[in-house]
Amino acid sequence: MNNIRSTLATVWRIASPYFNSEDKWAGRGLLAAVIAIELAIVGINVLITQWNNRFYNALQERNWDSFVSEIIYFCVVVAFFILLAVYQLYLNQWLQIRWRQWMTTHYLGDWLHQANHYRMQLQGDAADNPDQRMTDDVKLFVDRTLTLGLGLLSSVVTLASFLTLLWGLSNEAPLHLFGTEYSIPGYLVWCALIYSVLGTVLTHLIGWPLVGIDFKQQQYEADFRFNLVRVRENSEQIALLQGEPAERERLRVRFGRVVENWIALMNRTKKITAFTASYNQASVIFPYVLVAPAYFAQKIQLGGMMQTASAFSNVQGAFSYFVTIYRQLAEWQAVVNRLDGFEAGIAAASKLAKRDDRIHVTATPGDGAVSLQDLVLRLPDGTPLLNADRFGFRKGERTLMTGPSGAGKSTLFRAIAGIWPFGDGAIDIPANASLMMLPQRPYLPIGSLHDAVVYPGEATQFDAGRVREVLTAVGLPQLASRLEEQAHWNRMLSLGEQQRLGIARALLHAPQFLFLDEATASLDEPSEAALYRLIAEKLPGTTVVSIGHRSTLDTFHQRNVTLVRDGDRFTLRDAAKVAAS
Repeated sequence: MNNIRSTLATVWRIASPYFNSEDKWAGRGLLAAVIAIELAIVGINVLITQWNNRFYNALQERNWDSFVSEIIYFCVVVAFFILLAVYQLYLNQWLQIRWRQWMTTHYLGDWLHQANHYRMQLQGDAADNPDQRMTDDVKLFVDRTLTLGLGLLSSVVTLASFLTLLWGLSNEAPLHLFGTEYSIPGYLVWCALIYSVLGTVLTHLIGWPLVGIDFKQQQYEADFRFNLVRVRENSEQIALLQGEPAERERLRVRFGRVVENWIALMNRTKKITAFTASYNQASVIFPYVLVAPAYFAQKIQLGGMMQTASAFSNVQGAFSYFVTIYRQLAEWQAVVNRLDGFEAGIAAASKLAKRDDRIHVTATPGDGAVSLQDLVLRLPDGTPLLNADRFGFRKGERTLMTGPSGAGKSTLFRAIAGIWPFGDGAIDIPANASLMMLPQRPYLPIGSLHDAVVYPGEATQFDAGRVREVLTAVGLPQLASRLEEQAHWNRMLSLGEQQRLGIARALLHAPQFLFLDEATASLDEPSEAALYRLIAEKLPGTTVVSIGHRSTLDTFHQRNVTLVRDGDRFTLRDAAKVAAS
């Protein structure tokens, strides 16, 4: 019971925000319409059950007029049933897509809010494969929640509608055993209840492992798909290293997990299907076995027996709801658990950015320097990495940062950007200052070249003429005529060309602070020098901080700082001070 309450509480927490959102009236209206149609369909089932009595009595009595009348009645009722069923499906699907759209937009917003997606990876990314959780899991959650919720409502209303009817029919068709009549009030209801409880208990005992197996199946499927995407994204490096055998083995192992878990799913599904199929087939004949003695004892007519069997089947089906949907219920609970884990991962990432023992990035008045105050960078496990106290990158100054690999140069850039929370101290950044970070491999979104160059801005922010101008300036005149071409530019262009595009992006946006993390390392020295001269010419007021290892970069910077080891960590110092010491 605790597990059921916990699951229902989680479902309510995930589902209710949509029905209280800006789209709440459309969502509530569609849900109300779907529920009303479901109730109407239950009402039609009651009418059909009553029709069974009249129709089969007409057959037994060979009453032609009554037979024709009941056929016409049936056609009218069925026509309404078909109309309701069509519009219930249509409105249900309309509700699903609106609900799914809202949830996906909501999750995308939270996941991409202030680098939550990055911090989730820093935490080990316990919520694996967010792409699957925002696509397959959201779709399944909406579909299964509506399907199972409406099914449960239908079962409850069916019980309320047929229970009294079946109780009365128990008196009209009393229990007969071995020629003896037994008067047991509502015995058909009790038989349906006992039959359903036994079926539900046995179904749960056989099928409860399906929840865990379904959860793992979705996880393994997503993991295999994610690694296929990684191979596609890194196909050039794999081909150059002739890494196909290694990748084939890695993918084989991951797909082996899919197959192994699928076999476990097959075996468990086989058991639950064998039982539920037997149970459902037995339930077809069971009411006739109970009522037939009364019919042959001439206590009821054929129509009464058919009506009783129909009412019994509806009551027993409502009681046995969890037997019939157990497989879907297990899949639904696995989906709920995955979405709950995804929300928990986002919440943990947000909390990580707000905890007290973090690096505080603060906006300061004026347009001066980026200052580091009592700054200690740490690794996620708490190990100290870098110290920097009362150190600043002064306005308009070009600074070259050097030091051994792994000393924390790139991590310092991440901390200044506000995405590295591990550490202590403060980073003061002028209020409303614009910063741009250019990594060694720039990100180029799939789409038009125009969109890729102006990212993260909008294409309308810079006209085509301006974009062509900067492409020519950075040494890519051959791309100036391809601005509207759609492509995967990270795969189409060499790393050197991608780095030129990164510099073009900086020239367009003209940030006040430009951080270059080996952003020209793939270019030859003359090309690198030309780009640095271009930055000095086009962005004379921009503060430039570069990470680099080439001595030729000294010429283009006014200040050199280096990271030197100081005990168990590194310290940021001016190169002149290091030389003097």
